[in-house]
This record gives sequence, structure tokens and C-alpha cells, in this order.
Amino acid sequence: MNAVFAAATFAPALALGSFLNVVASRLPRGASLVHPGSACDGCGTEIHWYDNVPVVSYLMLRGRCRTCRTPIGWRHPAVEAVTAVLIASCVLAFGLTLEAAAAAVFAAALVVITATDIERRIIPNRVVLPAAAVVVVLRLVDHPSIEWPLAGLAAAAFLLAAALAYPGGMGMGDVKLALLMGVALGRTVPVALFVGMVAALVPSAVLFVRHGAKARKMKIPFGAFLALGGLVALFVGHELLGAYLSTLN
Repeated sequence: MNAVFAAATFAPALALGSFLNVVASRLPRGASLVHPGSACDGCGTEIHWYDNVPVVSYLMLRGRCRTCRTPIGWRHPAVEAVTAVLIASCVLAFGLTLEAAAAAVFAAALVVITATDIERRIIPNRVVLPAAAVVVVLRLVDHPSIEWPLAGLAAAAFLLAAALAYPGGMGMGDVKLALLMGVALGRTVPVALFVGMVAALVPSAVLFVRHGAKARKMKIPFGAFLALGGLVALFVGHELLGAYLSTLN
């Protein structure tokens, strides 16, 4: 039955992904999310509804504006498709439950955070903090426990200590993202932090090989790697943590 519900949420989740594109584009600039309507970045022509169908319009237009043929950024279909897959996966994994709702809010926030961090090296407070508040409320209503706020505070404190020790490596945005990850994941947040940090080592190593000591001054979108770790922990965190703990016995 969860598969049926997941399939039913796919199209609405695509539409949500389209809105998340607006959030990722406008929120860092302090622009309104409502006005004006979507328009081409090249010629300024307002985008008609039939050219604004998630993913489909991008494919039909071959990734270009209908009027001026300016290329449409890859982020638009990617955010729409990834959002739909993640929301459907939350319903498939957790059913129509408060747990699924919390997971869906968490996943949607991670999509926006990843997009803005890759493009602008920004983790917007107006995304991460409201998302953390909504998620912790849903978690506490669904399963009242000190686990959720405690995990959030512990994860944030861990990255805060790292940020203070190595200011060039991460910023306060990453600390706030860790707070969101903790309240969403609870006891599996160490899995998310570990996966995110290991994943971030790959581009860091590439930069070091190519640029040597200069790589220390180059920034990578660390929030995007933390988001990846958060998604891994969301769906398979308990299994990974159980497998690790079993090796200690």
C-alpha cells in the first residue's frame, strides 16, 4: 500500500520541487517568493504555464527558453526530480505517518540547502531554522522523547567546536544545518555527520592534488555533503549504526 501512496505523491512532489527552485533562487537575494512570476533570466519574458510543467517542459524545450533560446540551468529539472524522488521515498519508507511528514520536510529543506550551497555557498537561515522547528515538533508529537532536541544540540555543538577550531573549513550555516539534522535523525545523526565528512574528503583531495597548499583557501559546499549524509542516515541510518555496533561486540 505504501507503494501506491508513494506513486500518488510523485506528481505533487514535482510541483513542490518547482516551488523549491523559486525558494533557492530568490530567498538568498531577499526577493519575494510570490511576485513577480517566473521569467527567463536572459530575455525577461514571463514563463507561461505550459512551459513551467516540472521536468517535462525542460525536456520539451531542450533546456532552452522558448523566446530567446537562452539555456535553462541544470538546477531546475534536477531540483524538481530529486524532490519528487525523495518525497515519494519518504512515503514509501514510512507510509502516511507523522514520521513520513517529518522526513519529507527534512528532505525538502536539504534540497534547497544543497542548491543554494552549491551555487552561492549559502545555507539560508530562513530555510534551515524553520525546517528544524517544524521537524522537531513533528518528531515530538509522533514520538515524544528527549532524543530529538538532544541530538540536535549535540550535532550543532560538535560542528561548532570544529568551526571554532578551523574557521576556514566550515561556517555557522553548517552548524545550523547540523541542528536540523540532529532533530530529524536523532540517534543516527552521527552516521550522517560521518558520511558527510567522508564524502567531502573526495573533492578536498582533488583540490589538494591540483592546487597543493593553495587548496587550503578554497571552499567546497560542505553543506551539500552534510545533506547527502543526512539522506543516507534518514533511510538506512539505523541499519548502518546497527552494523557498526555489532562489530564492537
